[in-house]
Parts: sequence; structure tokens; C-alpha cells
Amino acid sequence: MTTVRSSPSPQMTALWLVIVCGCLISLLSFGPRSVLGLFLVPMTEAQGWSREIFALSLAIQNIMWGIGQPLAGAVADRYGTGRVLALGGVVYAAGLVLMAWAPTPMWLHISAGVMIGLGMAAASFAIVLAAFGRRVPEEKRSLVFGIGTAAGSMGQFLFAPLGRAFIADYGWEQALILLGIIMLAIPLLALALRGRSDQSAAADYIKDQTLTQAVRQAFAHRSYVLLVIGFFVCGFHVAFITAHLPAYLDDLGMDPSLGAWSLALIGLFNVIGSLASGVIGGRYSKPIFLSLIYIARAVLIALFLILPISPLTVLVFSATMGLLWLSTVPPTSALVAIMFGPKYMATLMGIVFLNHQIGAFLGVWLGGRLYDTTGSYDVVWYLGIALGILAAIVHLPIREARADTPLATPAE
Repeated sequence: MTTVRSSPSPQMTALWLVIVCGCLISLLSFGPRSVLGLFLVPMTEAQGWSREIFALSLAIQNIMWGIGQPLAGAVADRYGTGRVLALGGVVYAAGLVLMAWAPTPMWLHISAGVMIGLGMAAASFAIVLAAFGRRVPEEKRSLVFGIGTAAGSMGQFLFAPLGRAFIADYGWEQALILLGIIMLAIPLLALALRGRSDQSAAADYIKDQTLTQAVRQAFAHRSYVLLVIGFFVCGFHVAFITAHLPAYLDDLGMDPSLGAWSLALIGLFNVIGSLASGVIGGRYSKPIFLSLIYIARAVLIALFLILPISPLTVLVFSATMGLLWLSTVPPTSALVAIMFGPKYMATLMGIVFLNHQIGAFLGVWLGGRLYDTTGSYDVVWYLGIALGILAAIVHLPIREARADTPLATPAE
């Protein structure tokens, strides 16, 4: 008796192609910008610039990424994800190459700040996750969002030692050019993610809603507003640590390679954290889970400052922070999809992400500003602890339900 093996359906094959290419784009786009902190010391010393100048460029990058995210999301929702991702990859690559040439702080702000920021907005995991949300059933979204976020984390893990090796072997200018060339793979991968929100295979319970109506509904919904507010803190933590941890360790007399390995370890353990977050978010309360993540960050930073600094404590801090790093993204993205459906998810998640990047701007810029004025990063670390506690409180009242679901009334 012979058995007939069923081959995967064309729809499943296409879905997996989208997921694989989307994950590779997340990996590539998140990699170089997450290790730009490695360039802080060599670039500022070579150019004779203060740390605030470099930090301001990365702060501009974060705010341009945030401003551009909802705009890129709206264009992707209307005209297609693939085109937006491809354009973002080209602008991103050009920004890295121009950053290597930048002769003045203004050109650094334009290249590392404006161009890389806008390139990230169009080629970031937020656009990729929105494409996933349109194609994946609701019960599987949290897991798939975790996979996409984990891919971005793997980019940080891979590019941290790669960026350090490029700098050591070729110098920081050639290292930036090589990173820019690698980014040109994004337009090719973007071909698999072509499609618009009205081509979604996933059910959308508000089919006739316009983009303007969706945005108005979102800002009238208390849970969405709280989600926007809370995501500010994630941006503050992530951007400050990414940009300033290598320099902080350098100031303490640690081996220069420790900063690169710290960022790599954060990225590696964030792969685990993001995947676990996708699973946990699919089974338990997402708002409570987010509150626990933020309070855990506050406790971890406090312990990092209290305990004596050594290579071991730095690596333990990096690994633990990695578990919490982007674990906020899958439940946050899933909450947006639950509240409003996948149709305008790229736009609405882009608005959430804008506040994330406002927090990132302040985290990066304040790190450089306060270091130059006080000679220490301590104030920013303490501020990170306070914000973590605030975010934990803000997420507790969020409702995990459709935006048009009425509030429960007490039984008479």
C-alpha cells in the first residue's frame, strides 16, 4: 500500500516566503543602527567632536524614524509594503555611506540622523510586522510577531561583532561603507512582501473604515492612548543603552571589545525574549505581561548600578536585559491588531512607534548632554529606573479587546 504525501499549498508556501524574507529584512535593518554606538569613540576622537554631537545625530535619527514611521505605514497601507521597504533600504544604505564621509557635524546630522532615520522608518520591523498581520490569522499573530521581532534581535547579535571587526580591520570609515553595501539586499527581499491592506487575507471587522476614521477612533480609545504613552519608555531604555553602553564601559576602563559583546549578547538573548514574548502574549494577558517587563527593567538597571562593575556583571546585565529588550513589541503589536484589526495596522502601530522614538530621542540626547555637563551617565540611569516604574503602572488599565467593545457594566 502506497501513501500519498500532500505537498504544501501555494498559499502556505507564499506565506512562509513572506515570513522568511520579512525576517531577513528585520535582521538587516535593525543590525547596523543598533551598533552605531561602537562608532561613538573612534569617530568623535578622529573628528574632534564632543559626544553630544554624535549623540544628537543618533537622537535625530530616532525622532526621524518615529516621525517617518506612521507616514511610511500609511503609504504601505495604501500603495504596497514592498515599495516602501525597497525605498527604505536604499535611503538607509546611502545614509551609512554618507556618514562615513561627513566632514562636519551638520553632515553627520543629515546622514546618521535624517537619512538613516527615514530609511529605518520605511524598512523597519514595524512595516514588516504589519505585512505579517495582514496575512496571518489572529490566533497566530502574537507568535509570528515574536518571530519577526526576534529576527531584528538576531541582526543586533550578528552585526555587533561584525561591526567591531570591520572597525578593527578597515577603520570606521570603511566599516560604515561596508554596512551600507550590505543594506542593498533589502530591496531584493522586499519583492516578496508586495501587497496592500485591501489585499489582506485576514478578516477585518471594519472593512469600510477610512484611514482618517481609524486614526480618530484610535485616539478616542483610552487603551490605545495608554499604549502609546507606555511605549515611550521602551524607546528611552533601548536607545540610551544602545548608544551609550559601549562608551560607559570604556569610561570604566573595560576592554573595548566588551561593549561590542554586550550589544551582541543583548541581541542574542533578545531572540529568546522575543520568541518567548510571542508565545506568552498569545496565552496570557498582554497588558499585565507588559507591566511585568517594565518593572523587571527598572529592577535590573538598579541592580546594575548597585553591584560592583566587572566583565561578569556586565555580561549578566546584557543577557538579562536582552530577554526584556524588544519583548515589548509582540504584545504591543498584537494589542493594536486586536483593538483595530489589521487593515490600518502599519499606520496605527507607526503612531505608537512615534512615541517610542520620542523616548529614544531623549534617551540618546540626554545621555550625551548630561555626560558632557556632569561627566557621568548616572542621572540618565536613574531616570530609566523611574520611567520603568511609570510604564508598569500605565499598562495595567489597558483593555485587551476590540475598540468598539462596550465596557462591562455591574450587574444590578
